[in-house]
Amino acid sequence: MARSPMKEFYLKEVVPKMMEKFGYRNVMEVPRLVKIVVNMGLGEAIHDIRVLESCMEDLKAITGQQPVVTKAKRSIAQFKLRKGMPIGCMVTLRRERMYEFFNRLVNIALPRMRDFRGVNPYGFDGRGNYTLGLREQIIFPEVNYDKVYKIKGMNVTIVTSARTDEEARELLRLMGMPFREERRVKEGAEEGSDREGKEAAEV
Repeated sequence: MARSPMKEFYLKEVVPKMMEKFGYRNVMEVPRLVKIVVNMGLGEAIHDIRVLESCMEDLKAITGQQPVVTKAKRSIAQFKLRKGMPIGCMVTLRRERMYEFFNRLVNIALPRMRDFRGVNPYGFDGRGNYTLGLREQIIFPEVNYDKVYKIKGMNVTIVTSARTDEEARELLRLMGMPFREERRVKEGAEEGSDREGKEAAEV
């Protein structure tokens, strides 16, 4: 497989800027993408196996790689769930397919979301990894809307070699991840807290 244009962009544009900002002494210190995990949780598959089959086809079209079925690790009686039952599917992307997926995610899929204003800049786990939740698989043009059995969401986890969230955020930002302005996110959170406080006071 030929080198992805996104990987070329990372090497030529992102690496020098990261070295300048964080003072890395050599290229090997610069954070990079390690893998991307795309996961679809499908609780309905317990009662309707077609949900699993359809979403596996969608995920294969989106990522270009055959998904694996995720199974329940334990039984939960109230949900009629037995250990080993299929409850979702996932794909782990590395190397060129990882860069290709990232490119399509930030430049094609995310801008197709309704009322899109950027992604949450606080979705990091403290170890330089970022998780993004998507509500619909149909934002990817590879999915044929007319053949979709059920609209489903997915989680995309981007694993990086960064040691801190700050480094990982800058890495993804330079690679094109459209983060919302942090000020706007904070203002939205404060407005939400004020509104909840007023509603509680009225009650």
